[in-house]
Amino acid sequence: MSKLVTIYGGSGFVGRYIARRMAKQGWRVRVAVRRPNEALFVKPYGAVGQVEPILCNIRDDASVRDAMRGADAVVNCVGVLNSIGKNNFDAVHHEGAERVARIAAEQGVGRLVQLSAIGADTESDSEYSQTKAQGEAGVLAAFPDAVILRPSVIFGQEDEFFNRFAGMTRFGPILPITGGSTRFQPVFVDDVAAAAEKAVLGQAAPGIYELGGPEVLTLRALIDVMLDEVQRRRWVINLPSGIARLQAGVFDFIQWISGGLIKAPLTRDQVRSLAHDNVVADDAKGFAELGISPTAMEAILPDYLWRYRHGGQYASIQQSAKNLRAHG
Repeated sequence: MSKLVTIYGGSGFVGRYIARRMAKQGWRVRVAVRRPNEALFVKPYGAVGQVEPILCNIRDDASVRDAMRGADAVVNCVGVLNSIGKNNFDAVHHEGAERVARIAAEQGVGRLVQLSAIGADTESDSEYSQTKAQGEAGVLAAFPDAVILRPSVIFGQEDEFFNRFAGMTRFGPILPITGGSTRFQPVFVDDVAAAAEKAVLGQAAPGIYELGGPEVLTLRALIDVMLDEVQRRRWVINLPSGIARLQAGVFDFIQWISGGLIKAPLTRDQVRSLAHDNVVADDAKGFAELGISPTAMEAILPDYLWRYRHGGQYASIQQSAKNLRAHG
């Protein structure tokens, strides 16, 4: 019988790419998510019955245990960017990751992969980074041979980075940002999935890997790359951290008073995170040790940012027509 991998959060941004790769490897894939009916799109990744979404709440021992039953390998991709209600940073990043690792050890699972993030640090002033680090510690305490992947900001068709800023260009001539001088090392989502695939297959030594793409750029420079790609001119304003914190505080309050129905576009915790560079450490293991050559942004961004251009997919054709008229 084919081997089985349980992917917690397997329908999310990164998880779906891992699920697709493991299906191509011939593995049975169990996609453990809170809303299986919204994850049905993963089923065609494999043959009939090969990829199955199932109900799981990472905050519950019994639910996690049932989703893991019989698995040869486990990947935990569950994460949140905004701490809301019961699915807050500590419950998901710390306790959830620790729970998955503990139960994996109890059930004798062969391999465990934990998706974390660059910047994970118990001493960080960001709760997101603190809980990521606490989760890593809990994973390694329960499952010392785990592989932990720490990507920088991840880009790809479904990302919440370039898509978010590109979407903001539709609402006016001004594009406000904060942390414009902070450096990032954007990494392609399928490269992160390839790293997880190698770990599941036993082709990666246990330990922590920091994953970054071939380019290190400031946030402001990345915004310029995005603007060139969507063919829009905008006045980019880098808000001082004090103003950004005040603005984020208002957003946090609106999110809290609405019970999470209105999600904050910028939180105070995100402002704190944006004060720190998000790049691979000089002494960290990374793609080189995994035998993976990371993909450049220029090879991927045109595939999905075209929809934010004034002419959408026809923008290039329209520009060619203008050039012909100008030289006709």
